[in-house]
Amino acid sequence: MSTVPENLKYTKDHEWVEQISSSLVRIGITDYAQSALGDIVYIQLPKAGQNVVADKVCGEVESTKSVSEIFSPVSGTITKVNDELDGAPEIINQDPYGKGWIAEIEMATDAIKSTHLLSAPEYQNLLQ
Repeated sequence: MSTVPENLKYTKDHEWVEQISSSLVRIGITDYAQSALGDIVYIQLPKAGQNVVADKVCGEVESTKSVSEIFSPVSGTITKVNDELDGAPEIINQDPYGKGWIAEIEMATDAIKSTHLLSAPEYQNLLQ
């Protein structure tokens, strides 16, 4: 069974969201997503300064099995990306909730409260 940390929020598209401050979040793909993808060989990261819209594509992950789009879970501006993934995308497979984070987003508003993000139990129910 996939790991689903209680302190994170989730999307139905298998992204996770960690609230760092009232307006800043860190995002990545879930353990379930990395497992379903298999060995990740490439990631197209969003660009720092890029505006993103909730539920719209902001990047792409390529594995030995398929290519999967990354959807932004919130609207805002990318403030930082995980440059380590450029040379070592497999970090997502090894540590999806830690070193495998993808980007940080300064939210346009207090967007995390007004989105359709799932709690850990809700996300676990989705996986069953």
